[in-house]
Amino acid sequence: MTLVMLLVATIAATAQNTTLTGKVTDVDNTPLMGVNVLVKGTALGAQTNFDGAFSIANLESGTYTVLVSYLGYKTKELQVTITANTENTLEIVQLYEGNEILKEVVVNGERRNKFSRKETAYVAKLPLKDLENTQVYSTITSDLLVSQITTKFDDALKNAVGVDKLWSSTGRGGDGSGYYSIRGFSVQPQLVNGMPGLTNGTINAANIERIEVIKGPSATLFGSSVTSYGGLINTVTKKPYKGYGGEVSLTAGSYGLTVLSADFNTALDKNNDIYFRLNTAYHTEDSFQDAGFKKSFFVAPSLSYRVNNKLSFSLYAEITEAEQTNATSLFLNRAAPSASSSISELGYNNKLSYTSNDLSIENPTSNYRVEMDYKLSDTWQSQTILSKSNTSSNGYYSYLYEYGILEPNTFSRMINKENGKTNTTDIQQNFIGDFKLGTLRNRVVAGLDYYQATNIDQSSGFSFYGNVLPNGDTNGDNPFTPEVETDTYPLTEAGVLSVLAAQTTNNIKSKTSTYSAYVSDVLNITPALSAMASLRVDRFDNEDDVTTDADDYAQTAFSPKFGVLYQPILDKLSVFANYQNGFTNIAPSLVGDPADGPQTLKSFDPEQANQLEFGIKTNLFNGKLNATVSYYDITVSDKVMTDPTSAFNKIQDGEVESTGIEIEINANPINGLNIKAGFSNNDSEITKTDNAILAGTRPLESGAETLYNLWANYEFQVGSLEGFGLGFGLNGASESSIINYGPGGTFDLPSYTIYNSSVFYQADKYRVGLKLNNMFNETYYKGWTTITPQQPRALLANFTYKF
Repeated sequence: MTLVMLLVATIAATAQNTTLTGKVTDVDNTPLMGVNVLVKGTALGAQTNFDGAFSIANLESGTYTVLVSYLGYKTKELQVTITANTENTLEIVQLYEGNEILKEVVVNGERRNKFSRKETAYVAKLPLKDLENTQVYSTITSDLLVSQITTKFDDALKNAVGVDKLWSSTGRGGDGSGYYSIRGFSVQPQLVNGMPGLTNGTINAANIERIEVIKGPSATLFGSSVTSYGGLINTVTKKPYKGYGGEVSLTAGSYGLTVLSADFNTALDKNNDIYFRLNTAYHTEDSFQDAGFKKSFFVAPSLSYRVNNKLSFSLYAEITEAEQTNATSLFLNRAAPSASSSISELGYNNKLSYTSNDLSIENPTSNYRVEMDYKLSDTWQSQTILSKSNTSSNGYYSYLYEYGILEPNTFSRMINKENGKTNTTDIQQNFIGDFKLGTLRNRVVAGLDYYQATNIDQSSGFSFYGNVLPNGDTNGDNPFTPEVETDTYPLTEAGVLSVLAAQTTNNIKSKTSTYSAYVSDVLNITPALSAMASLRVDRFDNEDDVTTDADDYAQTAFSPKFGVLYQPILDKLSVFANYQNGFTNIAPSLVGDPADGPQTLKSFDPEQANQLEFGIKTNLFNGKLNATVSYYDITVSDKVMTDPTSAFNKIQDGEVESTGIEIEINANPINGLNIKAGFSNNDSEITKTDNAILAGTRPLESGAETLYNLWANYEFQVGSLEGFGLGFGLNGASESSIINYGPGGTFDLPSYTIYNSSVFYQADKYRVGLKLNNMFNETYYKGWTTITPQQPRALLANFTYKF
């Protein structure tokens, strides 16, 4: 009997004590080794092996909280029910990176919605899910760029709802990168990984992990130097990952396009604590016009180093050597209505470039970033970031301007020799917390930010260098002299240098410094209801010319931000509203009638932009439908304008209002099919101004009123066509005014719809694709008081080998 009772007790004990097994990966399904998996309230736990697997023995039946933590990743808590006599296996646990969440958790399967990675810590400087964030933003993923065989940053941005291209990159010192309109306001892409990263040329597409277009005035968290009232553009670069791999890619296409790129990732030590990644690309292409070219060489090394379970370092660099000719732009007269009001009236031959390949400009650029992450406790993390940016312009910049002095539709070429540099330094210290006060969860970021930008301008002055007519005719009649001249102006470097020899050279150095502090708290009142409150204080110190104090000024600005969000269906549907603020520092101005005595210097408050927005976000059908619908109203006040009662006085009474609706949809309705679509409508108006002609008109920086985009990609999943795929999409815009004087005269660019398509074959080790851009060879234009023709039909072919 005793033996039987002992046997029964042993069997019972065995039945009640069981083992929990599982696997931990990152969001790219790469196994993570050395992850701590602890059962809270017990002394039981384990670490994952090289394959990311773990096993915890001697667990009794019941419900437990399992804590999964790893340096550099967001700690995760899971509720687990252990049942005797069954196999207790956790589905794959995916951890988000601590400094950026790449995408939703996906269990045992392929990631859905490849064209949408909404989870990011850059937007709120906190690791928030999209459904928890009252901010509206669009993401453009590397999967989408691969699907579209994208080689240009401009083409990538066509996938962001409500973004309209205004200017192509000019290469000009200080502001030579492209301009885009968001919610009615112009902006340049000046952020890399959430920190300032300037360029005077174009951004290389080879190192893009994703692009984040953050909507609305966002000075509270990002300051005013690299944002606009409509939003900002943040480029997220590719970073080291755990494992060995890479790829080599060749893309060739119309108009001399050749892009050769490589991506390599590996561990540098046997403990897999140091990982290195290198992206590099060589890009060259000609113009569809009679002259013009771009070429660049790009290299981007990055390193991640896990010192221990609390401390890690990340180092990133992007170095570019680039040369290009100016994109052809006809500048319409900004002071008076143009002689023509449309492209057809102008009689423009858009196949002409009005330049030569001898007149190019070089734009070397480098961006560096060092980040240290230290885990202070289970609830607090320290993030210290140093970033530096250096960009230069060296070469010839020209523009064609309609002065209105000579015969109608005559554009005078003005040219100079650019020689300028812009250097920036940004030091940022963030403390990021996730903790509870009582029963209320708080996610907090508190930070200090120091930003300095130094500009050096040693460029020549501008010289007249001949006239052109839109039909291609030329003449040498200088509009600034009374005589009728017949000089010739050859488009050669020697000819330009001979004219510029009479110009003086600038010797200007200017510096701005900004000292900021900010705090933001996302408070969960209930699991479904949250509120966000943020505040920034910003001290701006400007030295226009460092050799004199006469033009120096300093201003202090406060920038608040609030939001409230409710999830009627937890993790599936949210309703939100936000208030956001932006500002611009305004330089003092001389006022007073000179006839009455010396003028006086009048100071102004920073210009302010305030946005109210509300909308809904969805993540339905197990992540297959991600949508955002929002309505916004932005009012810009305190704009400095001439006093209507006195031409010698300035007052802060100008106002612009911008309202609109945006709809973005990312869908994966069936396996293999991914869809990204967007629609926006913006109504912008100058509501207060000293210029009666401009009152009630649409600001020129607003771009097209209506924009829409679509890209659908389908890859066969089974059968004889497995791996083959098709893509189709379109981009369109309504008519837009690039000169707008209301009844006094306008110049409108026509509306357009551009169609694109692709076909590809995807295998484990390689991908082959063809892409046809502008399928029906539509003629269309972009501009901002300018006319710039866009590329006609072009065919691209790509081959990528993965290892």
